[in-house]
This record gives sequence, C-alpha cells and structure tokens, in this order.
Amino acid sequence: MTPIVLLSALFVWSDIFVMRSVAAPRPGSTPITIDVIGHDWWWEARYAGAPVITANEIHIPTRTRVQVIGTTADVIHSFWVPELARKIDLIPGRQNRLLLDADQPGRYRGQCSEFCGLQHAHMAVVVVAQRPAAFRRWFAAQKQPATATNATFIAESCSSCHTIRGTPARGKVGPDLTHFASRQTLAAITLPNTPAYVRAWIGDPGRFKPGTRMPKLPLTAKQVDELAAYLERLK
Repeated sequence: MTPIVLLSALFVWSDIFVMRSVAAPRPGSTPITIDVIGHDWWWEARYAGAPVITANEIHIPTRTRVQVIGTTADVIHSFWVPELARKIDLIPGRQNRLLLDADQPGRYRGQCSEFCGLQHAHMAVVVVAQRPAAFRRWFAAQKQPATATNATFIAESCSSCHTIRGTPARGKVGPDLTHFASRQTLAAITLPNTPAYVRAWIGDPGRFKPGTRMPKLPLTAKQVDELAAYLERLK
C-alpha cells in the first residue's frame, strides 16, 4: 500500500508542479518574446515588436518570464541554456517554445545540443540577464540604427551577407552587425570581441571555424584594418 501512495503522490506532484513549470508558454502570456533562429553555425535572436536583432548574445531582464520561439533556417538544431531552461529542438517548418527566467544577473552559457555539422561544437550562445533598468538601457540603445557607413564594407561582399541598419547593407545570410561592438564575443562565442581577433576573423574565418560560410575575401591588410575599425565603432 505504501509504494502505491508514494507513487501516486509523486505523479500528482510532477504533473502539477514540474510539468507545468517547464511547459511551453501560452501565446501572449509573457511580456517579452524573442524569436531564436538556428543557423549553421550561429544563433539569431529577434525581439518581437522592435527592430532589435542580435547574434549569439541574448539579453533578458531578471525576474521576467521571457518567451523564446525557436525555429531553424537550415538543419535541426537544439537550443539549450542548462541553468535557465529545458532544451528545445529547432526543426525545419516548426516552432517550439520555452521560457527563460533568470533570478539573478549574470551570463548563462548555452549550446546547440543536436549534432548539426562540422562546427556543431562551436555553436554556443550566451544569455545575459540584467536588472530591468539595465536591460531597458541596453534595449533602447539596440533600437537605434548605425550612424555611419563604410565604403569598403559596402563595396566588397560584406553588405551582401550582413545587415547594418541605417546603411545600405541589407544582407540576410550572416548575423546582423548593427551593434556588433556591443557584443563581447564573435563567431558564436568562439573568439573574444577584440580588435586583434576581429582583424584575424575578417582576414581568414576558416582558420578559426573550418567550414564556416563566411568566405575568405581577397582583402588587403589596409582593407582588413578599415573594416575592423569600423565594426568596433558599431556600439
């Protein structure tokens, strides 16, 4: 009799508390919705209702239920930030949902947990949880377009793959770079966002992520320096 009672109690507890706490949120039940799109091999994050698009670094306010709607642009990926939420698979033609809810400010690393090709191991993401006032300041800054353009960025293939709002660059293949310099890393958390690494990445992306879709362009050292300096001004 005792085992039956214990099992029944565990079943009720898991159904009422555990399953409901990790269940997909109802549409409209959260104040912030972020569309997360998996790409080979990086993460795109679009904040619903605003022109805010980030890559590989997702900001959320603390003590706020944030809905993530996950999709994929190519193969199956799996979005997982272990300290904040369960994982969801990102499947072509489907949407899956989860809640991100951080009690404390901090940086919470996530990872694609479904093998997706050559650079699967280098497809990381970080969720930056900020106190609400700090998040609002970040969000307001991210809404702003860039205030300057760069001739080399537009003339070469950069603008055909990347968007920089406020400039003629409208590419949709790679990450949105409007506020590139506000991010702490690049290449899906593979490298720190420092001038030296930005120059190295522009010069030869395949050196750091073999198989990456960003090509090695025939740029001069001067052009690489100009592009790196320009990107580091995009706060």
